[in-house]
Amino acid sequence: MVKVATTPLDRTRVAVTALKLLNETGLDGLTLRAIAKELDVKAPALYWHFKDKQALLDEMATEMMRRMNADLAAGAGPGSDWQSALSGALRGLRRHLLMYRDGAKVYSGTHFTDLSYAAPMEAHLRTLTEAGFTPGDAARAWFTAYSYTIGYVTEEQSMGPDPVKEEGGYDLAARAERLAAYPLAAAAGGEMFRDFDAGFEKGLAAVVAGIGATMLET
Repeated sequence: MVKVATTPLDRTRVAVTALKLLNETGLDGLTLRAIAKELDVKAPALYWHFKDKQALLDEMATEMMRRMNADLAAGAGPGSDWQSALSGALRGLRRHLLMYRDGAKVYSGTHFTDLSYAAPMEAHLRTLTEAGFTPGDAARAWFTAYSYTIGYVTEEQSMGPDPVKEEGGYDLAARAERLAAYPLAAAAGGEMFRDFDAGFEKGLAAVVAGIGATMLET
């Protein structure tokens, strides 16, 4: 009898499968049972590698980080000023989060399971300190801009069209009707919930300018 070679079940294989299913089910529909079915194993086999869903999310976020690092490193160009470097890194983060349905929700609040984040973080902080930021202000600057990006994409994926299926989105006409007595709030919907690319760039520019104005020693 010929034995068919199979890929060993490990944490990375499970996380890769989970990320694939994420685009089909969304975070709420992603279960260990569904992942086990996709892998053609029994659900208890996954608990050998992950004690619960949060542990799986940690590994999924880490796999997202690995992929992002590989992509951004491949496209890295010559050195630039800190504003361009910071903005470019956060554009890359947003682009990668949008590759996955509920990507920002998976990514935020998780604990990376290896040190794949360390080298990129070191490089970002070095760029800032070499530009004149103190180590503490460099850390605060990075975390402020990073938090803006995570928060923006979380709202974008919740309120905008599905980035994978390219459908849905906030019904602005219904929103405006509900807020008819509050004209400024009603009109704000068009700015907040349309053209997320332009909105992200406006917010990012404001964040970077604010960082330069309040944290960079002159």
